[in-house]
Amino acid sequence: MSLLPTLEEQIFRARAELRMGLAVQIDGWIAASVETLRPDRLAAMRALGEMQLAVTARRAETLKARAYDGDLARIAVPADADLTWLRAVADPVADLMTPLKGPFRTLRGGDTAPQLAAIMLAKSARLLPAMLMVQAATPGLPDLPAQTVIKTLAAESILHPVAAARLPLAAAEHSRLHIFRPEDGGIEHYAVEIGDPPRAGAPLVRLHSACFTGDVLGSLKCDCGPQLHAALDAMGQQNSGVLLYLNQEGRGIGLANKMRAYALQNQGFDTVEANHRLGFEDDERDFRIGAEILREMGFDRVRLMTNNPRKVAMLQGHGIEVVERVPLILPANRFNRAYLATKAEKSGHLL
Repeated sequence: MSLLPTLEEQIFRARAELRMGLAVQIDGWIAASVETLRPDRLAAMRALGEMQLAVTARRAETLKARAYDGDLARIAVPADADLTWLRAVADPVADLMTPLKGPFRTLRGGDTAPQLAAIMLAKSARLLPAMLMVQAATPGLPDLPAQTVIKTLAAESILHPVAAARLPLAAAEHSRLHIFRPEDGGIEHYAVEIGDPPRAGAPLVRLHSACFTGDVLGSLKCDCGPQLHAALDAMGQQNSGVLLYLNQEGRGIGLANKMRAYALQNQGFDTVEANHRLGFEDDERDFRIGAEILREMGFDRVRLMTNNPRKVAMLQGHGIEVVERVPLILPANRFNRAYLATKAEKSGHLL
């Protein structure tokens, strides 16, 4: 067996390299995250040729830049552009302070698979989806095939149970915490098993996405913390249930981008508009993780505690029968009332 990384492992390693400010190579294109790029590496990329900035069509719409490539736009980078300009284009939080960034010349034609792969890597790394790129094959950097990157990142990562132990909770003393680790080197996910739910039955289940601000700090801007505790309390009262705690902060965009979205909300944008201005979709979460954990734990029928029809459809589409949707509606407060209204109006939540 070789000690060298496989192609898939090189792709997963590229996420960490982008977070460190390193460049990666995709089909002969050098790609670097605008968010983490250093000035010396920007100079090195500029020396290789004409650069372009790959952004999503969502971000391009805010910039009034033409997206000729469907979900992707390629912006020609001016010869004198520095990191300040690049980051102003990539990060919408400063849009009101630096409104005069254009006009932009966007490119069209040719193969855009390397740019799409680069954007997918940035999202997977929880970075802003804005990638600086230049076409120049560089010896020494692994050259990742674009189509393989796209296919690999779109695939469902295999999860493995790594540890479990009894953990008495305030909501239920007879509880057990399970830890699951993905093969792709991503963050771990958790399952809180309350009581001894029968595998042949349909236990009460909650798919809860991590929310540091709500679950830990008690933020009033969302309903995540109250939903977490209400779900645990309901399972504790029945002495049966499974709460899946999925580390997909900020609807899958990560805590840093979530704080950028909050900054945009402070400027008057709602939660969906903020995500779009950042270059993300309404919801970037992958609920296939929940289905895989349930299967790994031996469950194929559940009573799902959710207000989100997408979770029901996802579980049923991946082999988990949802015999009942159990609403989880809690009182609003003056800080999250508009947020909850947006979830109902734009995201289809049944509130």
